[in-house]
Amino acid sequence: MRSSGLSHDSSFSVSSPSLLFSNAALLVPSSPTPPVPSLSLGLSPVSVCFPVCVEVPSETEAVQGNPMKLRCISCMKREEVEATTVVEWFYRPEGGKDFLIYEYRNGQQEVESPFQGRLQWNGSKDLQDVSITVLNVTLNDSGLYTCNVSREFAFEAHRPFVKTTRLIPLRVTEEAGEDFTSVVSEIMMYILLVFLTLWLLVEMIYCYRKVSKAEEAAQENASDYLAIPSENKENSAVPVEE
Repeated sequence: MRSSGLSHDSSFSVSSPSLLFSNAALLVPSSPTPPVPSLSLGLSPVSVCFPVCVEVPSETEAVQGNPMKLRCISCMKREEVEATTVVEWFYRPEGGKDFLIYEYRNGQQEVESPFQGRLQWNGSKDLQDVSITVLNVTLNDSGLYTCNVSREFAFEAHRPFVKTTRLIPLRVTEEAGEDFTSVVSEIMMYILLVFLTLWLLVEMIYCYRKVSKAEEAAQENASDYLAIPSENKENSAVPVEE
């Protein structure tokens, strides 16, 4: 009985060696795997938004007595780089020479000029928009306005200097002139209203005449029927036998 048991064990070990090795491999304790640091720190992703700078041209017509914004936008290609910005506004009357009317250098500064007391800073905090507003515009304010923006960038190796210029020809009128497109649109609107009114009037007359003719025909039929003698009405009601 013992020999048979040994033969049974030996036959099992010979017939299935791969099973033994696999079981042995399962019994060998594996080395502990070092914990992988998690990249999730419990912080939600934050998207950083930067304002978009668009260089929009300024208007060139003003009305006497109204404020007029002289728009001057000079966008920076590298907004993250610090820069020292100096803004200068010049005015040239018709047939005259340029002279300084406003300056921004480490703060707003209005220089002595015919515009003194009527200029208002209307720029942005990052000095990409360096516009000014002329209050109580007069006819003498017509002319050429020049906006000079000078920037000195603070790089580690060098300090480049960039200067941009914007020219704004301004024309001041006593009254606001109507736009040609708006005038044409108003004329077309009035023509359309007149056409629709006439069309509705024609339709009303046509419908009235049609209803009147129908009523007249009904009255004529009724009068003709009443004019027939009663004997004829009875005879016409009795069927004729052949």
